Amino acid sequence: MKNILIIEDDPEIIKLLEIHLTDLIYKTSKAMDGELGLQMALENDYDMILLDLTLPTLDGVEICKKLRAVKNTPIIMLTAKSEEIDRVLGLEIGADDYITKPFSIRELLARVKAVLRRADIKEIKEKDTSSIIAEGLKIDVDKRKVGLNGQKIELSPKEFELLVLMASNPGRNYTRSELLNMIWGYNFEGYEHTVNSHINRLRAKIESDMANPTFILTTWGVGYKFNEEIIE
Repeated sequence: MKNILIIEDDPEIIKLLEIHLTDLIYKTSKAMDGELGLQMALENDYDMILLDLTLPTLDGVEICKKLRAVKNTPIIMLTAKSEEIDRVLGLEIGADDYITKPFSIRELLARVKAVLRRADIKEIKEKDTSSIIAEGLKIDVDKRKVGLNGQKIELSPKEFELLVLMASNPGRNYTRSELLNMIWGYNFEGYEHTVNSHINRLRAKIESDMANPTFILTTWGVGYKFNEEIIE
């Protein structure tokens, strides 16, 4: 049974979510302020967190940032705001999906199931490939650690997921839209710049020459791929 934490200060929305998630045989827990929600998320293992952006005591952005520093629990952000900056912010800080209020309960449940399914698939893939080595770069998938020439490299959760995905499938070309959908769960046009910014930050950490990368190559007119010629 999947265990979902709802961090939301509107009791009517909580009640609605609890009813429908329980119908899908999910177990739910709730917190109506940010500090309590963060504490519960840190102290317990949840399969997903439904996280409101605007909360008492601590907002959803800060909660997401703090969680992403130590955990990779799937997060869907709930917010009444619909401006592009809020969507981009949700992506940048590590949310897996984003839905604006008022939302269709059918759409939200579909997104919950999709994000949980991707998390399950990702877990299986990571178990199948425990470590990847390529020309001084070592990726320990199980421990979520990356080293380059013996030096530890600190990556954000999304940077790590991008690296593991591409390095697990060396030589495969990924479009920006594919990476956006597979890593963030957003299958729509207009946010490919989020992928570009994460790739640039990732390259800055692992490439010795950004102009002539060794690991993550640009496929002109397509997107990106991991260099298959250096996999050991």
